[in-house]
Amino acid sequence: MNSDCVANIILDSIADGVFTIDMDFRITSLNNAACKILGLEKKEDAIGKLCFEVFHANICEYSCALRETMRTGKNIINKTVYIVNTSGEKLTISISTALLKDENGAIIGGVETFRDIGEIETLRKKIELTYSFEDIISKNKEMQQIFSILPDVAVSDSSVLIEGPSGSGKELIARAIHSLSRRNSKPFVVVNCGALPENLLESELFGYKAGAFTDAKKDKPGKTALAQGGTLFLDEIGELPLSLQVKLLRFLQFKEYEPLGDTKPQQADVRIISATNKNLRQEVEKGNFRDDLYYRLNVIGIMLPPLTQRKEDIPLLIQHFIKKFNALKGKIIEGVSDDAMNILLNHDYPGNIRELENIIEHAFVLCHDYYIKPEHLPSYLLGIISVATLSLEEMEKAMIRQALVRYKNRKDVAEALGIDTTTLWRKMKKYNLT
Repeated sequence: MNSDCVANIILDSIADGVFTIDMDFRITSLNNAACKILGLEKKEDAIGKLCFEVFHANICEYSCALRETMRTGKNIINKTVYIVNTSGEKLTISISTALLKDENGAIIGGVETFRDIGEIETLRKKIELTYSFEDIISKNKEMQQIFSILPDVAVSDSSVLIEGPSGSGKELIARAIHSLSRRNSKPFVVVNCGALPENLLESELFGYKAGAFTDAKKDKPGKTALAQGGTLFLDEIGELPLSLQVKLLRFLQFKEYEPLGDTKPQQADVRIISATNKNLRQEVEKGNFRDDLYYRLNVIGIMLPPLTQRKEDIPLLIQHFIKKFNALKGKIIEGVSDDAMNILLNHDYPGNIRELENIIEHAFVLCHDYYIKPEHLPSYLLGIISVATLSLEEMEKAMIRQALVRYKNRKDVAEALGIDTTTLWRKMKKYNLT
């Protein structure tokens, strides 16, 4: 028995599919498992054909794994792709590639092994569904308890107060409540109470009549009117000035408000969901927030844990963000290397889920491989910025940039840096940070 026969017998005993190509990407050999997975009746149906004519894979046209290996000399290990077999079925397979060389070490083609991972993929999707609710992903026990009550919260139409640190997903919870409620066909309108000064915030909330102030040429409806029949989400409610707290309380009590410059009350059928990264109970005790408004807003209270208390969610969230950015940026990144995952699992995430999302987006900009590695992560995670090599201005710029990543609200950024918001704005302008 010659060596070719022995090699074929060995290949045909392997459960994984195996095929080889020449330098023109034509198939020169394949084993029985490859035929079975591809739905071929006999090997001759593939021999001599271009590999993309047989595989019909989603990566054939723009990101051929074998072409990449033959171009770079680097093997590809366990890359997930989709193919269409002879019956027209879409299959999920995992592929690995390597160079094929002769006895003198000259490259004569490539070899690819692949296996059907459809059952594994189905299980993965089942796990994703088990740990997702609307657009929120978590297998944390506290979050699962929140998921379990959201349908009842949604149909109640009561006011909801969502508390939790910046970046923990408060708006996602609010949107989920709206989506599950009878108001889901009506608008979901967001007002950030910490983003505008008091005089502008009132007109933003309740609108104004023509002539109410200089440049008010015509009537303008506020966000309350725009949310008619739907949900008004008041983000950073803890920043609401005391004078506006009185007017919001009246609206919650009587479902009516007065636009600036108008003496005639307006009616609105709007559900209020509010959110804060502050301990609103403590703000009441300090005299910064009205207790009667607090109780009106907090008919149903939801407390979101920070990401550092739900680290079991980090791998799930990473995969979710990878899937999102693959679609947005047209890349095919498979996952995160073990070293990078270890770094991500051991970070404290003061910016919570938003910070993790920004980290993955940062990695997408730098990653041109199938897996995100430590060198693709922001430098502050790696500790590679040497203070000794930075000027004072460079250090200041790096600190401001990192704070902007971690916190959504400019007031929180300024507080974390120990400066006032005016100084923050001036320094952001100086360093061209937005």
